Amino acid sequence: MDFGLVLQTDPPASAVVGLMRRAERSGFRHGWTFDSAVLWQEPFVIYSRILEHTTRLTVGPMVTNPGTRTWEVTASTFATLNDMYGNRTICGIGRGDSAMRVAGREPNTLARLGEAIDVIRDLAEGREADVDGQRLRLPWVRDGKLPVWMAAYGPKALALAGRKADGFILQLADPYLTAYMVKAVRDAATAAGRRASDVKICVAAPAYVGDDLAHAREQCRWFGGMVGNHVADLVARYGAESSAVPQALTSYIKARQGYDYSHHGRAGNPDAAFVPDEIVDRFCLLGPVESHLERLRELRELGVDQFAVYAMHDAREDVIDAYGSSVIPEFS
Repeated sequence: MDFGLVLQTDPPASAVVGLMRRAERSGFRHGWTFDSAVLWQEPFVIYSRILEHTTRLTVGPMVTNPGTRTWEVTASTFATLNDMYGNRTICGIGRGDSAMRVAGREPNTLARLGEAIDVIRDLAEGREADVDGQRLRLPWVRDGKLPVWMAAYGPKALALAGRKADGFILQLADPYLTAYMVKAVRDAATAAGRRASDVKICVAAPAYVGDDLAHAREQCRWFGGMVGNHVADLVARYGAESSAVPQALTSYIKARQGYDYSHHGRAGNPDAAFVPDEIVDRFCLLGPVESHLERLRELRELGVDQFAVYAMHDAREDVIDAYGSSVIPEFS
């Protein structure tokens, strides 16, 4: 199992670069960031610095979307970084939550997302693609490689990830829901004539190492609020009692009152007060190292290829160091 670190690109960018360098020294192999142009600094600029100051780390957004940049610009940006630093980027992509809604737009449709996955990958790898009816190719790309991993929760999105994506990103670490969604993705891949192993599986969630469980929960409760945005969309589409979406995912948002993106992804987010302790415990990895190892072994048995640590709390360096010394060596 590989490990990734997920950060927000808060200023100063030098701090983000420093944490990613620390992560690489600790054995992490992927460096991910949020991508929301209004809320945080531009990640692709920062990726260039991260790549310059690391040697093995693969970097990319968790996640970008098809609506805030034109697809040829997204592909060209990835391809430029790959040309400079040796194919060390990865494109995490989804419909767009904070990036689109903060700018007053609705998230992209799945149809648009599916088309964008193919176009961005083809252009970044030097192939011709159709962009708004125009055949385009980046003529300077040589030996480019861009894996495109898709974030999803709902049944149609899971099926799309299985059909088209190189990897599936699940933003929660509950074993029951992981098993459910990994099966849906793999079944869709098989139905599309692919091998199930063609789609890599990444589980991403906050991790907090320590014995003070109450404090850890308060530092990570924001995550249940963030996931709740996507869950609310599913409930609106399928209904609260629909069998199309597991009740283990949807039932906890009944007390949700709304969401202010100015607190998005932040410890202490007041809009996450509705999230119960049980959800924090299920969705996140909390407690002493042995608790993390136990959950990670379970996830590995479910076919998870990478665990990506959301480090939006008051112990970022501590969790990087703890994983480097006591967790990652157990999965090498």
